[in-house]
Amino acid sequence: MTMLSRVLGLVRDMVIARYFGAGAGADAFFVAFKIPNFLRRLFAEGAFSQAFVPVLSSYRETGSISEVRRLVNAVSGTLGLVLLGVTLASVLGAPLLTAVFAPGFLDEPAKFDLASSMLRITFPYLLLISLTAFAGAILNSYDRFAIPAFTPVLLNLAMICAAIFLSPVMETPVLALAWGVFIAGALQLFFQLPFLMRLGLLPRPRVDYRHEGVRRVLKLMAPALFGVSVSQINLLLDTILASLLQTGSVSWLYYSDRLSELPLGVFGIAIATVILPSLSRKHAADSPDQFAQTLDWAVRGVLLIGVPAALALALLADPLIATLFHYGEVTDRDVVMAGGSLRAYSLGLLAFMLIKVLAPGFFARQDTRTPVKIGVIAMVANMAFNLALIWPLAHVGLALATSLSAWLNALLLWRGLKKDGAWKGQPGWGRFLLQLAVANGALAGVILWLGQPTDAWLAMPGLQRASDMAVLVGAGLGCYFVALAAVGVRVRHFRQR
Repeated sequence: MTMLSRVLGLVRDMVIARYFGAGAGADAFFVAFKIPNFLRRLFAEGAFSQAFVPVLSSYRETGSISEVRRLVNAVSGTLGLVLLGVTLASVLGAPLLTAVFAPGFLDEPAKFDLASSMLRITFPYLLLISLTAFAGAILNSYDRFAIPAFTPVLLNLAMICAAIFLSPVMETPVLALAWGVFIAGALQLFFQLPFLMRLGLLPRPRVDYRHEGVRRVLKLMAPALFGVSVSQINLLLDTILASLLQTGSVSWLYYSDRLSELPLGVFGIAIATVILPSLSRKHAADSPDQFAQTLDWAVRGVLLIGVPAALALALLADPLIATLFHYGEVTDRDVVMAGGSLRAYSLGLLAFMLIKVLAPGFFARQDTRTPVKIGVIAMVANMAFNLALIWPLAHVGLALATSLSAWLNALLLWRGLKKDGAWKGQPGWGRFLLQLAVANGALAGVILWLGQPTDAWLAMPGLQRASDMAVLVGAGLGCYFVALAAVGVRVRHFRQR
């Protein structure tokens, strides 16, 4: 389901690129969309989910269904009231938010006013999608993973329809994308409610700050804001600095980030979603060995997918951007510029994926302080890297700084888990790393052998680019998995006992 969502997300971005390119209107929309989307990842899918799922799992493991219902009602009412207040304040103060998150737009009044207008439309998405994430966290805790994973498909479909059907009839066409985001938020929330009803956990919101479970969630949530979402903060800082660069920089970073998000979302976020309830239950049941085995399984799975994905993105950056986005308003220069930042993001892809599976090792044990300290260190390092690299490398330097800080974050998380005894390497790591090296060497060889120069990709018709890329990706994937099989890797090695 996550793969379906991410593939449709790519289709959505292809449609946006075709209709709006990388100009001032696209830059304004990406800022207006990124602000509520950032807060959604920070509060809803980030800190809130990581705090709420362990508490809910604990109630489910040790309490009655009536106690679980009271927790759900209290959390939904409290969360909803806070989000409503934040949404109203942000809609009223949209120009101020735009000035804070995109200060470079102040020099271009038309772009600034457009971004502020779109932010007023997109910001209620935070309220709707945060409640959607709350519903999804309940479903995930009861091992109903498919519905929350499918829900983002509705966002992609709504934005595609808005770009194709709504934009031609609007005086300012790019505003259609903002309305698409708003409509998608409502669709996503109402889509999940029947499944909560089937579980008998449809919330009856009640504001209750004194509820013991609400207080536990809030206590865990405050520090988790930094711990789990530091990469999102780093990406937002990139947007702020990119707004100070030449027009197109925000869009180049957006398109390249979206491509790097594909493997991260398809596998990294999916596996993190699955292991958090499992780790939380194993911690509640006092099973440290099974806890460590689950973490080790998740890290090996991430390496199995993350290493070849990062390698392929680095080697095929320009051809991939050209194949997916080089239509309509997107120029040859846009492809080359976005390809540079994609290569920089690819260097940190594996780190982004590792963060997604290592952070739950802390949150499942209701330890939010350690990831906070690590997140602050990584964020400060990212700013230092940004300032050092933005001048010589412009937008590519911002992407490279994000990758470097992600590696620092991942390594510190791993060291912390190892120090606590939560991470215990299982047998066979040496052989596994050697098998990975052989298979990825074969993958790189095939890509370099079959690949063509960037100029050749830019000169091809769109259909030929798509068919040649399909052959290249198919050959690379086939060679990689054949090589894995040849060196002894089997599916059964990744089945959890």
